[in-house]
Amino acid sequence: MTSKRPESGQAINEQELLDYLVEHTGEKTEDIRLVLRHEQTYIEQAATKSRGDVDIDIDDLVDYIVQQRDVKLSELAVDTILEAEMSYLMDRGVAGYLND
Repeated sequence: MTSKRPESGQAINEQELLDYLVEHTGEKTEDIRLVLRHEQTYIEQAATKSRGDVDIDIDDLVDYIVQQRDVKLSELAVDTILEAEMSYLMDRGVAGYLND
């Protein structure tokens, strides 16, 4: 499970994040943006159902993104992008893993 805390007050430099993800995944910027956009939609939907931290199951998130018609990446590619994003966010103290 992951927890992303947008209320942490730390601003995320989108271009820096994209550069990091391109470097660490080898995927195209456009594909990464698409994955991140669908991820944000998924998180926003989850946030309306919860209060505070948003708990996300990575497998459910990957499945959701791969099922989107405009996503042409493999499940592995989507998972790699999301894991790299999580590493970036954890390095900056914006996200972390929760233990069940």
